[in-house]
Amino acid sequence: MGFVVSLIRFLVFYFLFVGVSSAVGQEVVGGEFMRVAKNASGEPVSLETSIVHYVPASGRSGYPKVDLISAVHIGEGSYYAALNKRFAKYDAVLYELVAPKGTVPIKGEGEPRSIISSFQLGLTNLLGLEFQLDKVDYSAANFVHADTSPEEFTQQMEERGESFLTMFMRLMAASYAHQQNVPQAALEAQLLMLVLSPDPVARSRGLKRLMAEQFKSTDVLIQALNGKEGSTLISGRNDAALKVLKEELGTGKKTFAIFYGGGHMPDLDQKLKSQFGLKPVSVEWLQAWDLTK
Repeated sequence: MGFVVSLIRFLVFYFLFVGVSSAVGQEVVGGEFMRVAKNASGEPVSLETSIVHYVPASGRSGYPKVDLISAVHIGEGSYYAALNKRFAKYDAVLYELVAPKGTVPIKGEGEPRSIISSFQLGLTNLLGLEFQLDKVDYSAANFVHADTSPEEFTQQMEERGESFLTMFMRLMAASYAHQQNVPQAALEAQLLMLVLSPDPVARSRGLKRLMAEQFKSTDVLIQALNGKEGSTLISGRNDAALKVLKEELGTGKKTFAIFYGGGHMPDLDQKLKSQFGLKPVSVEWLQAWDLTK
């Protein structure tokens, strides 16, 4: 039965990553890029994602300014509305999407969805949330596609000797090892009760809290997936995003956002420091999930 919890953690990592908080207590999740905020009683009240601001470490100039904006791919409608307002302030917003170069997702388009996006859509209905591709305005003039194409993604996986099966097994093994000292029976019973609950509000709130708690182990999963040599899913795609950043810097633009899933951020953080000479100077937090309803 421990397999069930390992599977939940894998799904949280792969499908959810793949207003500023004023909460009393914060629990940093997956490094400094995601956290669960709690109230004075220790109850979880929100899952929050970060906007980390970077400036030149040399201090010679205030530009370029780069913000790492962590994303969860399903969230509150208000979360995506707040992001859309912020995006308008940048010279360029670099976004993730494994698709042909220059692909622009269209909000609410009626085309068939991939297996991954269909699963994400199912989660939105189960949790009472919204799907990122339906709420973010990718048609904005300052949005720039900054990811690998399907052909590049496949080629990189072949060169690294990777496959979706090997990635799945690596993540599952890491998750299973991580949860050996955690009481699994109670967690699995809680999950079953929530799924079968006739109260949609209680079911949504309970499942969101349960899944948010699993973000605690994402740092372990990221390390297992990326490893010392990196991976196509994380470091390979990050390199593609940073290649686009270099190109955009050459056009004279000064303010940038890199809008990628939270699981990408530790690697992007290190590369902004080492390759671009930037340093983080401040962080803001946005509520992605309201865990009180």
